[in-house]
Amino acid sequence: MTASYRYDVEVLHLLVSPAHAYFGRAREGAADVPTTDAERVELVAGKGIVGDRFFGKAAHMDAAVTVMAVEALESIAAELGAEPFDPLLTRRNVILRGADLPPLLGGDFAIESNGEIARFKAGRPAHPCAWMDEMLAPGAHKAMRGRGGIRCQVLSDGVLHRGPAVLVSPVPLDPDRAGAATLLRASRLP
Repeated sequence: MTASYRYDVEVLHLLVSPAHAYFGRAREGAADVPTTDAERVELVAGKGIVGDRFFGKAAHMDAAVTVMAVEALESIAAELGAEPFDPLLTRRNVILRGADLPPLLGGDFAIESNGEIARFKAGRPAHPCAWMDEMLAPGAHKAMRGRGGIRCQVLSDGVLHRGPAVLVSPVPLDPDRAGAATLLRASRLP
């Protein structure tokens, strides 16, 4: 990746869970599964985050890690008149502050943290599931559309750490738009 743009961000949360809490559980309700908000996570190229539910799963190789801007959750909570949300309830793996993510879709990017580099390919938007209405607040599922983050493939072995980091992008980003709804979402509004 020949990136020429660097942005200071903060890695707020690194979620690792060996099992699904929402997927395939429409009748049973959310599962109480072990979830860790790790200080650091180990990434393996083509497989994902070591110990996570998507690690090494063939169907998720191109989308094993989900990255989201916390500003999206803050905006959604404000719009819905709700208390601030626990970002871990979204089940996104990497929660960043200060990251304008949608322009990264389809391209490679990196996150440098604590002197280590993790490389990703941003493959597609991370669409929210209907569980968001129950886990966050009524209306959260619809409000998250277009700002649920990005699903990524891990391109190189590496480590991510919570704390200050640098997002390295091949395209210019606007940190002031971190968490803003994408045009796709805006075009669906009445």
